Amino acid sequence: MPVDEHREGTGAPFRTDALRGLRTPVLDQLSEAVLVLGRRDDDWHAVLVNAVAARLTGLERQDLLGPRSRVRDALGLDDDGAAAVAAALAGHASGSLTLAARRADGRTYWAGIQLAPLRLAEVEQELWSAVVRDVSEEVANAQAQQGLLEAERRARVGLSLVARVSDLLQEADSADVLRAIADMLIRQAVAWCAFVIVGRNLRVAEGIDDDPPPMHPTAYRFERTASDPVLDLLRGAAMRTVRLDPEVPAVEGTLTADLLALVAPHLRRLRDARAEVLVLPVLGRQRTLGLLVALPRRDLDGVALQSSGAADAAPSLHDEFGTVLELTARRVGMAMDNAQLYAREHALAETLQRAMLPEQDDVPGLDVWTYYAPNAEHAQVGGDWYDVVNLDEDRVAVVIGDVVGHDVEAAAAMGQLRSVVRAYAAELVDPGTVLGRVDALVAGMRIPRSASLVYATLTPAAEGAWDMAYSRAGHLPPLLVREGTVTALDGAHGTLIGFGLAARGTASARLEPGDVLVLYTDGLLERRDRPMRAGLEALRDLCARVHAPDAAGVGEELLQLADAAEDDVALVVIRVPGGSEGEVDVAAPRRRRWQLPVDAASIGRARHAVRRACAAWGIEDVAAAELVISELTANAVMHGWGRIGLRLQDTGDGLRIEVEDANPAPPITRERSTGRVGGFGMHIVDRLADWGWRPTPSGKVVWARLRSQAGATSGGATSAASTQERPSGDATEDDGGGPGDEVGAS
Repeated sequence: MPVDEHREGTGAPFRTDALRGLRTPVLDQLSEAVLVLGRRDDDWHAVLVNAVAARLTGLERQDLLGPRSRVRDALGLDDDGAAAVAAALAGHASGSLTLAARRADGRTYWAGIQLAPLRLAEVEQELWSAVVRDVSEEVANAQAQQGLLEAERRARVGLSLVARVSDLLQEADSADVLRAIADMLIRQAVAWCAFVIVGRNLRVAEGIDDDPPPMHPTAYRFERTASDPVLDLLRGAAMRTVRLDPEVPAVEGTLTADLLALVAPHLRRLRDARAEVLVLPVLGRQRTLGLLVALPRRDLDGVALQSSGAADAAPSLHDEFGTVLELTARRVGMAMDNAQLYAREHALAETLQRAMLPEQDDVPGLDVWTYYAPNAEHAQVGGDWYDVVNLDEDRVAVVIGDVVGHDVEAAAAMGQLRSVVRAYAAELVDPGTVLGRVDALVAGMRIPRSASLVYATLTPAAEGAWDMAYSRAGHLPPLLVREGTVTALDGAHGTLIGFGLAARGTASARLEPGDVLVLYTDGLLERRDRPMRAGLEALRDLCARVHAPDAAGVGEELLQLADAAEDDVALVVIRVPGGSEGEVDVAAPRRRRWQLPVDAASIGRARHAVRRACAAWGIEDVAAAELVISELTANAVMHGWGRIGLRLQDTGDGLRIEVEDANPAPPITRERSTGRVGGFGMHIVDRLADWGWRPTPSGKVVWARLRSQAGATSGGATSAASTQERPSGDATEDDGGGPGDEVGAS
């Protein structure tokens, strides 16, 4: 088929004889559209075409070579497409393009164009071949595949955001965990967002509150007839998203109006914020705990979810936007509900634990020191216990027991046994009879754990001695230490509590002045790497070597055996004052510790403890130490909770006193005022000691180191040492002079 050589009106510079070599029927035999392009009038025109090109474009061949011979006209390209072809031809190298094209009848398609230069010796002009295919189906498939990949990528990034939220919530006790989650969403998904708590007023929550304020009906009346979609969301306890238009004013006094007022400043300052407010409920198990409020970006369809640390922008959020916010609200709600549930259970457990903690009365005429440490994690009590109780003016009861195990069930069994023993001890005199009655009652109580114990009574005798009567129920024997000789009080032995079929016996012993009585549980001795017998021998040897002049000093040395204890430890040391003091061991630890209840009597016990410690260590300035420890203990009694930990240490350059309580609130000092009673206690302490405070995992410690007499009279300026443990920016603790007055600490 001859090629059309029509050039009329075109001014074509091509010589017909030069192009004759291209005029071959082979061109029309090709299955793809082919155009030969030549440059004329600073533009590219079709100089040869085949029949397939005419069918593809919808133009006649003479039109393709005539007035519509320009490439953009022949293929129906827009400005960008024509520019792309021109740029490719100007590069003088083969290439391919995919461009949007339009047929003569107006239908659009995707044109795949392959360009290659033609080099013919007989043709002086620059020629190019353009092979054109309709690739619309391939482009549609590629776009569909790309869409699937984009959707998958968006889903992955959305899941990574939700996973990051879960990671942050692992530290739910952090003070700013909700702020951190909101900041992450602002960086990666929204223009602004926050978690809002509804109480008397709306407030933005920084962290998870263990005890959030309740919503007050007086603030947002449930019977309100005005439209209040946010209040409906709060009451509905179902996951859904409320969309608010900030341009539409809400009824004044409604929760919706208050929320829009809270969001309004952020809408004004954020240029990329869309004029829409998204509100989602933060759901707990039974009620809505708060709200997640978000401002989407203006180009919501182009919001980028960026992977952490990724340099390239991730795909747009689209449908994942709402999913991410919803999953975030659900996870935060569950974390808040768990935190509040844990706080309630923890408060209940602490109340029960405090009721079951061991007690020690102050016994006139005896030096008594007690120690207790449960091995149960996150608990104050386990299965061991002791009691030192004044039954009457002439009789003291001492109990030490051990319930098998150190879990909650063991603690519950301990509480039951302790109550039973104390009840019978108040009524009966003979220890064997007491344990016999306990056996009979416990057998019908179905206590799930077995237990061992020692019950003893002490009554004063002549010349400062004490008579001891005791009975044992499967427990290790108490040790009597007299002038370096250790005797195991192993009489009146019987089976474990609840298994006593025969009558319980009672044994007796006499405690002379200077004697030390040691009662203990197996947690002091038991180790995986040694048998119990070896542990008992180690305790006997250590008791024989102890020469401390006070019960607390004896106890401190015996606690060397309790390092890395594997079970609960209970220890009672009773020393009868008087006797031969012997030679004081200068290598003995010069530290003491006590556990005191939150009771006013603990202030007197603390003064008594510091007097004995100062006497044992030869410290003469006892009055100043008594005054300091009275003020610190009074503060702990009035404003703390839990147990009070009292520690003394002779550091070599002064007596260091530490008082610990479970109130974590930092102390605050009140300024002096002559017009009020109290408030001067810590100012007095400041005159006598360098002091400060430090937080602990369970509360705080207030410490003081007594100055020398010269330093105490030099004006009382607090040295640098008094601030070394105070967090910067916090004030010191004030005490009310008399019973203590720690303002703001409770």
